[in-house]
Amino acid sequence: MDSIGDRYHEYTKIRRGARGAHKLEVSKGRGVFRLPEPVTEGGMGLWECIARRRSFREYSPIPLSLSELSQLLWATQGITEPYFRLRAAPSAGALYPLETYVVVNLAEGLERGVYRYLVEEHALEMRLKGDLRQSIASAALEQEFLADAGAVFIWTAVPERTKSRYGERGWRYIYKDAAHACANLYLAAVALGLGCCAIGACFDDEVNWLLGIDGVRETVVYLASVGRRLR
Repeated sequence: MDSIGDRYHEYTKIRRGARGAHKLEVSKGRGVFRLPEPVTEGGMGLWECIARRRSFREYSPIPLSLSELSQLLWATQGITEPYFRLRAAPSAGALYPLETYVVVNLAEGLERGVYRYLVEEHALEMRLKGDLRQSIASAALEQEFLADAGAVFIWTAVPERTKSRYGERGWRYIYKDAAHACANLYLAAVALGLGCCAIGACFDDEVNWLLGIDGVRETVVYLASVGRRLR
């Protein structure tokens, strides 16, 4: 790690000093869960979704449905053009450096834990099983509302996918890719009558550790909570 972009990313991480503030009772997850097919027609109009977009931090204890989770994942990174494998959110050079993980807190038909979104299969792969509500809230600078959300979306980047073409400038494109995905999540949440809130601040190493990634070849870049609005 000796390039200016890599050093910038490393030096701007937030560190607590001690990883894992909460004791985790988890186990390695197994299994791939197919998601319902996304709905691509009808629903709330785009202009109304934009007008209603807000950040919500108060969530009810009613679980998300599997169809809602499917729709949200498809809206952020799902395939919209099968031949060229183009996705719902734009990516510089169509290189798609992002990986999408979901910390499931309350979702029908899914155990609590960390899942990775398998774009090509439109499915979820369990990576870590267990109640991570307090762990993800703690890793996001003690923002407790993450523990109340139905799910927490986490976008990571595999920098070499973009840097292989664009060099150090690729870091700029990676951050923009994450913003595109999160903007889609906001609008999809509005269309489904759900609340969403983007989170930029986190203890990077703690989130990376929860996901089982090294923070170098793959690293967290953005988070967002989603759940049923309390009001």
